Amino acid sequence: MRTPAQNAHLALLLEVASTPKPGNVDRNRDLEDLRFEHFLAGAVGSQRGLRMAADGAAIGPAFERAVAGMATQEGDNTQFGALLLLTPLVRAAATELSQPVAEALVEETTVADAAAFYRAFEHVDVYVDDPPEDMAPLDVRRGSDAIPALEKRGLTLVDVMEQSVPGDDVAREWVTGFERSFAAAERLATADGPLPDRAATVFLSLLADRPDTLVASRRGEDVAREVTDRAAELAAQDALSTDQTAVETFADELVERGINPGTTADITAAALFIALESELVTV
Repeated sequence: MRTPAQNAHLALLLEVASTPKPGNVDRNRDLEDLRFEHFLAGAVGSQRGLRMAADGAAIGPAFERAVAGMATQEGDNTQFGALLLLTPLVRAAATELSQPVAEALVEETTVADAAAFYRAFEHVDVYVDDPPEDMAPLDVRRGSDAIPALEKRGLTLVDVMEQSVPGDDVAREWVTGFERSFAAAERLATADGPLPDRAATVFLSLLADRPDTLVASRRGEDVAREVTDRAAELAAQDALSTDQTAVETFADELVERGINPGTTADITAAALFIALESELVTV
């Protein structure tokens, strides 16, 4: 029987191995500066932090440790968002993997957890939007330099997530009880085929449900909506279970255009963990 940390590690591997995931690295596609093997190495590197979470460590330090380990590969940031979802879920699994327990744990996060979250940005280059002017002292890109302002305002890690929700669906998961992650885990359970194929199907359905916030941040709301509308057309055709050609073409097109729905991949990884840990799927 696998431990929660091992299931989280497996979820990261299954997420990147699933194909096609339009615009994302998978076992058949690399991006210009990120390759499949970088994600494999990032998943392996994150293990110590995931084990800390499983053993009951505070969420912030466990997340920072996971990110520091993930960053020990040449591709820089591979799974920052996925680890931000997985760390509290693995911590919850030490007690009970459920939405109420996960919600309670994130509500209990502290200013020290938030400080560890900020330090994690010193390990990798993470794309974030410029903050509003009044939030400039709390720009996460400042890393440790922002911690005095964080402490002065007494912001916990869940407070930081709440302030990030309008433009970040990973943060949104934190304040909605990991709603989409748990729902996607149920979709994995009812999908057909090998688990990597199911993950690709669920990825497409998530992309069809809601514009990817990383795409919106990098390329604008119109492009994000265009991608979601195209995904919805393909998902409605059930293309992955009948003829993958259209989805493969879409995947290649997004890679060529440099459009990366990375937030959708993060939620897919969280859903894989929930499904594995809850034994909704077996490997």
